[in-house]
Parts: sequence; C-alpha cells; structure tokens
Amino acid sequence: MEDLQSIVPIPPIWQQLGRVEERLLEASTSEDAYLTKIAQHLLLAGGKRFRPLLALLAAELGPSGDGRPVEAGVAVELIHVGSLYHDDVIDEADTRRGATSANANWANTVAILAGDFLMARASEVAASHLSLESVRLLAATYAELVEGQTRELQLTDDLTHTLEDYLDVIGGKTASLIRTSARLGAMAADAEPGVVEALSIWAWEVGMVFQIADDALDLVADEETIGKPAGSDIREGTFTAPVLLAAAGPDGNQIRELLAQERPYEDEVVGEVIRLVRRGGHVEATLESANRRLASASAALSEVPEGQARRVLERLGSFLLQRVETARV
Repeated sequence: MEDLQSIVPIPPIWQQLGRVEERLLEASTSEDAYLTKIAQHLLLAGGKRFRPLLALLAAELGPSGDGRPVEAGVAVELIHVGSLYHDDVIDEADTRRGATSANANWANTVAILAGDFLMARASEVAASHLSLESVRLLAATYAELVEGQTRELQLTDDLTHTLEDYLDVIGGKTASLIRTSARLGAMAADAEPGVVEALSIWAWEVGMVFQIADDALDLVADEETIGKPAGSDIREGTFTAPVLLAAAGPDGNQIRELLAQERPYEDEVVGEVIRLVRRGGHVEATLESANRRLASASAALSEVPEGQARRVLERLGSFLLQRVETARV
C-alpha cells in the first residue's frame, strides 16, 4: 500500500478509500454474528484494495462529486473477496493474505456461504446506491469470473494447453473485474461515454498485466512477499505462461517428467521446476509480453482528458511489473 500511495499522490482518493474500508465492514455485517466473523475474515486480513482504488481513480475523470464512487469501490471489492473464498475452497488453500484461509479455519461449506453472502451484498450495494446498469454489469462480470475459473479447472494438470487458453482464463478470472472496477467508477461519476470506453480498454489490458505479474511473482518471490508459498500455482496443477513456455522449450522433457508425478508434489520437485523456468528466461519472456499490453493500455488513455488522474493511470501498469523485479529472490 505504501508503494501505491507514492504512485497515487491524490489525498482525496485515500480519504475515500478509508471510507470504502468502513463501508466494506458495514456491508459485510450480518444479523448472524457467526456469519459476520467469517465474512469479514479476509477483509480484516488486509489486501491491496486495487480494485476500489481503480474505481476511485476512474471517478476522478467524471464531473460528479457525490458518494457513488465509494459505493462502486465497495461493490467491486465485495465481488473480489467473495470470489477468493470460493477460490480457496476449489484450490484447497490453507492460507490467504498471510492468514489461515476461511475454509481451513472453519470448513468448505461455511467458506462458500460467506463468499455467497459477500456477492449478494455487492448486488445490494449496487442496487441501492448506483444504477440498474451497474447491477447488470456486476452480474455479467461475476459470470465471467465463474467462466474463467471453470476454464482453469478444466486445464488443471494439463501441460499441453496453449498460451491462448491461459489468456482466456486470466481474462475471465482477473481482467474482467479490473475492467469493471474502472468502468463502474467512471459511470458512478457520470464520466463521458468515450471516457468510460477508453478506461475500460485500458483497465482490461492492465488487468491482464496484473495477473501475468502475479503469476510471475509466484515463481520469483518468497512467501513473505506474496503471502503464500512460492510455487503455489504449480502445487495446485495450475500451469501459467512461464511454465507453459518452459514446457515447450529445451527443458520441456525434464519439466514434463517432473510434473507427471502425482500431486501433491514434493518441495524438491516444485523447486526444480521453478529453477528450470527461471534459468530458461521464461519469466522475462512473459513479462515482455505484458509490456506490450501496457503499450496498448497507454494508447487507450489518449482518449482520456489530461490531468493528474491520467498521469497516475499511466504509471500504475508499470508499477505492476516493477514489483516483480523488486520481489525477486
């Protein structure tokens, strides 16, 4: 968050983000204290709040100055956090954001219900404070999230799928909600239609970069940095772009032999796969493709009015890739 604060030197944004935190706790409170405790488990564990931040930044490009952008930020974060509960059940994850995951702390059924509750509250926030179009947008985005996650499940343990398959997955499970975050924030501030569309294009590309960078971090950073064990994707049978490139390269036979073993993989297996991926330069090749996406994102911002908010948006994408470099171990 300190890094993001230096990139987003707009004090009102951070004041509004403080209000988002308050509203997240309000919106996630149930009459049932037990459900409240579980639903707020990951919210209280922290997080970058990247999606609400995007919504608030996008709102800077519209004329309205009311509280709707805060509600937009709350809605997208509730969708995001709700989906994390479901992801952890699917992945059988033990930790999330450096804390015990809800499914490990309680049970799968309880974690699923908490995720459902947060999703429902997101719709309630949008219906009460935003517009019918916003409700439709959130519903369509959640469908994209589910489709992306379903596609990823179909590709689990499959080293033969293509980079195009990988991009389809991350588009659905990550970029779709980041695009919606910017779009919803701009809509909440009554931005011009052309600005809303340009921000949507920018946010889609940045959303893809966000996930590509996150996947690279899983291969180059330590547990303290990313809040989960390094190589978690490999351990789950999820093979991201650098691993797919490595499997198609000179070390492919060795990588396929290592990953043909039954899961759960031994730490030595995961470590050796990571070593081969890094040695082959496949992380760098993946990040180069992300840089090309950043160029497309910057081009879209030409339709956005000049000003501080636009300059911040231009810097955000580069920040996502720079954090990979600073986290290398």
